Amino acid sequence: MRLLSIRRTATVAAAGLILFLAACGPNNEADDTPAGGSSSAAAASAFPVSIENKFGTTTIPAEPKRIVTVGLVEQDALLALGVVPTATTEWFGEKPGAVWPWAEAALGSQPKPQVLTNTDGIQFEKVAALRPDLILAVYSGLTAADYATLSKMAPTVAQPKDSVDYGVSWQDLTRTVGTAVGRKDQADKLVTDTEARFETIKKDNPSFVGATAMMATTWEGYYVYGPQDPRGRLLTDLGFKLPDGLGEVTGKEFGANLSKERTDMLDTGLLIWLVDSYEPDKKKVQADPLYAKLKVKTEGRDIYLENEELVGAATSFISVLSLPFLLDKLVPQMAAAVDGNPATAVVRATA
Repeated sequence: MRLLSIRRTATVAAAGLILFLAACGPNNEADDTPAGGSSSAAAASAFPVSIENKFGTTTIPAEPKRIVTVGLVEQDALLALGVVPTATTEWFGEKPGAVWPWAEAALGSQPKPQVLTNTDGIQFEKVAALRPDLILAVYSGLTAADYATLSKMAPTVAQPKDSVDYGVSWQDLTRTVGTAVGRKDQADKLVTDTEARFETIKKDNPSFVGATAMMATTWEGYYVYGPQDPRGRLLTDLGFKLPDGLGEVTGKEFGANLSKERTDMLDTGLLIWLVDSYEPDKKKVQADPLYAKLKVKTEGRDIYLENEELVGAATSFISVLSLPFLLDKLVPQMAAAVDGNPATAVVRATA
């Protein structure tokens, strides 16, 4: 997954950018149409609002009209709240507007956002040229320098101070975005409704509760997602337990590479692999002599998801819009993998 290779340091052409920002000046000329195209009296009355983040407190004085997301999944929360951002940041998949199929119904017939990229870091000059009045970087690895630069353009909401980079939970992200756009109550309902879905799944699948599970990928060997990563939290939200010692391996990051000496940690009740290419990567993993002898493999308790197919992509997105789709597709595979019968086929779901 490309997130593992995203640069997490600022890429600022300092002198040129400062001159560019000075020329742009404050954003006093944005049109009066709220983001999403329709005014909301309830939303407008919520302002001003202040939101704490990793680098301080951000105050948003009025309902934002031109929202730019430099975080990687905030567009889903915005669309679920009825707000269309001016621009999004492309992570992977190259979808128009960086809007995946699970979010298209929420977008409807409204124009797709402009798309920025983060291949070489945040495109600061392009962000400034969009004249935003709110910048969202909640699911991000924003640095203090990034935050300072973006805050000169518009109020900027960075990742929470109590989460690792790229580690904010979907619940906190949804509520933070909801507060930022004056739709806190609506965001709360989105969260509670989705959490209720998890409770129903746990009730219907008691074999999930208390079983060990983990997600991994084949990036530079074996890379595992830890307890502070949304993918790890997806498993615990479904009632699974993460392996003992996983948090020590990942430390203060969302994940970490697993040494050959720790390959045994992969031997969990359920193991979900996120791979770039389904058949070649599956064959490569299963041909590894260290992996081939693990019970998770010999008993058929491993699942393989291709990163850019919809189920794999939704597993990495983890949002209030991707989760309903993902749970419909992934839970049956998980139930088949942990039913105690190695002969049960785990049917691959791609869409």
